[in-house]
Amino acid sequence: MVQLASADNNTVMNGASKTNIRVFVVDDHLIIRRGLSLIVQDQQDMTLVGEAGDGCEAVDAIGNINPDVVLMDIELPGISGVEVTKKISETNPDTAVLILTSHEREDLLFQSLRAGAAGYTLKSTDSDDLLAAIRTVNAGEVCISPTMATKLVGDYLERAGGPEGSDSYNSLSNREREVLPLLAEGHSHQTIADRLQVSPFTVQTYRQRIMRKLDIHSGTDLLRYALRKGLVSLEA
Repeated sequence: MVQLASADNNTVMNGASKTNIRVFVVDDHLIIRRGLSLIVQDQQDMTLVGEAGDGCEAVDAIGNINPDVVLMDIELPGISGVEVTKKISETNPDTAVLILTSHEREDLLFQSLRAGAAGYTLKSTDSDDLLAAIRTVNAGEVCISPTMATKLVGDYLERAGGPEGSDSYNSLSNREREVLPLLAEGHSHQTIADRLQVSPFTVQTYRQRIMRKLDIHSGTDLLRYALRKGLVSLEA
C-alpha cells in the first residue's frame, strides 16, 4: 500500500536509499536558504553542494553539479520553480526535485508533478518531516505532504464521476491486475520482476498494456486510479 511514514507524515512509496545525499537548495529568500542549509549540513548522511536564489542561476549550477536532491521553491525570480524542475528532469534525470513551498494549491501540485518533481511538501513542515522527505525522494520514491495528497485524491474522485460500469478495469488480465497496485505503490520494475519471477522487460510490457487499456498517461494518474479503485491505500 501507499504508506504514510510515521515520522515524516508524508506519502511514501517503498524503495532503496542512497548514502551521502548531495543536496542543492533553491529559494529566493536568503534566510530560508541559510536555514535549510544548516538543517542539511547537520545530517551525517547529507552534504550541501550548493544553493541558488533564482531560476536561471539554479539551472546553470545544477547542470554542472548534478546533485542527488534539489529543494525547490516555486516562486523564483526569472524562471519559476516549476519551469526549473522541468529543465532539471530533462538535463539531470537522476536528480530528484522536492518542491518546498508555502502554496497549498492543487494546480501547482499537478504542474510540479507533470514537470517531473518527485515530491511536494509545505514550508510549514517541521525539520524531521523535511529530512524524511529528502531521504524518500532520494530513494527514488514519491513523497507528497498529507494535505496535498488529500487534495490529489479528492480532485481525482471529483473528476472520475463516470459510471462504474464504464471502467476499463475489467479489460485487464489477472497478471495485469496483480502488477497494477505494485506499480502504483512505486516499486521498481526489477522489484516487481523479482516478486513475480518474470523479467523487468515483461513488467515494462505489462505497464504499457495497463496504461493503454486504462487510458492513463503518468505514474501520478496511475496512483490516483489505484486509490479510487481501492487497490492501494493511504493508511500507515
